[in-house]
Amino acid sequence: MESKKTPKDQFYKDLLENLYDGVYFVDRERKITYWNKGAERISGYSPERVIGSFCHDNLLQHVTENGVQLCHNGCPLLATIKDGNPREAEIFLRHAEGYRVPVWVRTSPIRDEKGDIIGAVEVFSNNQSLTRMKRRVSKLEKTVVYDPLTQIGNRKHIEVKINSALNEYKQMRFPFGVLFIDIDHFKSINDTYGHLTGDKVLRAVANTLRHNLRESDTCGRWGGEEFLALVFNIDNDTLKGIAEILRSLVEQTIVTNETGQPKVTISVGATLVRNGDTLESLISRADKLMYQSKTNGRNCVTIG
Repeated sequence: MESKKTPKDQFYKDLLENLYDGVYFVDRERKITYWNKGAERISGYSPERVIGSFCHDNLLQHVTENGVQLCHNGCPLLATIKDGNPREAEIFLRHAEGYRVPVWVRTSPIRDEKGDIIGAVEVFSNNQSLTRMKRRVSKLEKTVVYDPLTQIGNRKHIEVKINSALNEYKQMRFPFGVLFIDIDHFKSINDTYGHLTGDKVLRAVANTLRHNLRESDTCGRWGGEEFLALVFNIDNDTLKGIAEILRSLVEQTIVTNETGQPKVTISVGATLVRNGDTLESLISRADKLMYQSKTNGRNCVTIG
């Protein structure tokens, strides 16, 4: 004889049915015993189609963003049934019409009166708006932090990095240096070969810097044809050595043009951080050293 539903039971059922989120229950064998309207709305699968099947039948085909099939490899629902610990995960389910829906999943154990685990509940929310927001934030970060032409850090990026390095130096005395880099005769390159070639030169120099600095270091476009590189954990000799390598590699850069091949070189000013330095004093010193390289005939490094 079926047990009679109480008003309290009906209240909870109505509450679950009207949740915006998807909710479903499984027993210990992961057979689906309940599927609410939210689950139908998000997934496109009706309760009649789902209830009685097993979640490991892979109807929803939960996958990670890397394509890992969770139903047979790392199912959070199964793990919760085994150890009783709730879990959260950002995954993608297959809609009844075949396309993928980003969802945020939360699993919790279901226990009987004795406290034994008899199944689990999964609550999943449509994560599409959050995913879109993350993409917008990522795109905005790229706009704010990266120079659109050269695809390396922009002036703001370098300022933030140097200020952070200055704070670490004040607290921990971690040494670092700055390279102020300027492309020689850049106006002449633009005037002779055109601005499209000038842009190619800027990208070539940026990529040379980016690919030939150490992993711990960083660089950015300061403005126009000027670049800054930030190098860590160094002394004067190492700083000069890195600057000379970059100068030499840029000198060997080849940028082709229909009317010729511009010669690309850089002048570099290199300096180590000093006690009492600020962002302004450090960059100003490196800038003056760079102009000294210009005075010395260009395509050279001046350290001080």
